[in-house]
Amino acid sequence: MELEQGNVVLCTVDKIVGTTVFVNIDGVTQRCSIVFSEVSPGRIRNIRDFVVPKKTIVCKVLKISENNIELSLRRVTQKEQKEVIEQHKIEKSYTNILKTILKEKTPKIIEKIKQTSGIYNFLEEAKKDSKKLEKLIGKENTQKIIEILSAQKKKTVILKKIITMHSTNPDGLSQIKKLLENQKEIKIKYLAAGKYSIKREDENMKQADIKITEIIEKIETKAKKLGFEFNFK
Repeated sequence: MELEQGNVVLCTVDKIVGTTVFVNIDGVTQRCSIVFSEVSPGRIRNIRDFVVPKKTIVCKVLKISENNIELSLRRVTQKEQKEVIEQHKIEKSYTNILKTILKEKTPKIIEKIKQTSGIYNFLEEAKKDSKKLEKLIGKENTQKIIEILSAQKKKTVILKKIITMHSTNPDGLSQIKKLLENQKEIKIKYLAAGKYSIKREDENMKQADIKITEIIEKIETKAKKLGFEFNFK
């Protein structure tokens, strides 16, 4: 598994030595470590409140050297944590599909896949172009796996952001309504006192965030041209 600085990855805590936490990352042979200052901001009274051996955690790659990968637990956002955990669940599901079709050949095939990619990324790519998978397991087995993947019900995520708009214009309310109407890719709900929730449902959290941010920025541009006060979070 090839890691780059900034990657967010699933880790398993191995041991705690002094002020360093050592973890394992599937498919990575280098030593992986987290110094206490990267476990949590502020003073840590009891490290076991955050990490214990065998616990699964989500970390961010800070620095990669020949013999060690430096990680951070505290710099991972809730959104990043959710994405990685969801991806891990899907990967387990994909592994079970491989086992169903390939039987005893599965461990060897998984080992080959992990030399260049993760199971999740490899099979997601295979949905669009199955040539690499065919080279590994043959056309017949590939067709069976693609059929199962295609038949799976796709899970969706819901992302919500809050915007506030205020106007002193005499027709400010009607202007706001006009600004928010006909938004087909998002759902907008009035909350109170110029506050609105904006929701988007998508198969991918990252794509949902990109799209909803893009829409909000367009609304913000138009709102500010009309002299509105505008904020979002």
